[in-house]
Order: sequence, then C-alpha cells, then structure tokens
Amino acid sequence: QVQLVESGGGSVQAGGSLRLSCALSGTTYSANVIGWFRQAPGKEREGVAALYTGHGSTNYADSVRGRFTISQNNAKPTVFLQMNNLSPEDSAVYYCAAGPLQLRPDWGLTEDEYQYWGQGTQVTVSS
Repeated sequence: QVQLVESGGGSVQAGGSLRLSCALSGTTYSANVIGWFRQAPGKEREGVAALYTGHGSTNYADSVRGRFTISQNNAKPTVFLQMNNLSPEDSAVYYCAAGPLQLRPDWGLTEDEYQYWGQGTQVTVSS
C-alpha cells in the first residue's frame, strides 16, 4: 500500500507560481512512477506530469510543458510540482498518484497506469 498526501494548493493571480507537494509513505518500491493530474469542474481528469523515480525521467502534457516542473526529494519521499506562469485555465483540483512504470510513449499521463491516489488539493488562478 502507498499513501499520498498533497499540499501546497491555494489561490494565485495569473502569471504567478505555486509549488505542490506530494508526500509518500508505505511500500513505495513497486510504485516507481509518480504522476500529477488535475480535474476542473465539468472536465475529465488530465495527466499533467510524471516522474520515474528510478532515474528521474520526466514526462509532461503539452499544455504545461515549459511551465511546470516535476521533481523529487528522495531523502524525505516527496514529489513536487512547480507551477509557473499560471493562467485561469490551470485552475483545478490537483491529484498525485503512484503506480508502476509502463513502457509507452505517453507514460505516466493516463489514469489507468496508477493504483494509488491522493485526496487532491485545490488550485485557483484568477485573472
């Protein structure tokens, strides 16, 4: 079992930044991909970034590439999502998830790759 707890959400003006954290605990060795997803009201959940903890490879959705950065702190198992140049379209509940690596071009960005999910943290960007 893997437990994930997100934090760091909040309200920010357009152009601002936020850093989300995902604290991991439990048996994490089998869940070597950590992903960040978001879901806005009335929309499907969207994968935005993923990290393969084995050697730090990352993958991003086109909508956030160049603005968001996923990273990890191995000493205190935590995965971060640094979000810069935010726009109102980035407003959503953000979730982190954990699962095993699957070798596919869009690895880490689809829900069916993940077994464990956090409870989510709200991000609101005002114009």
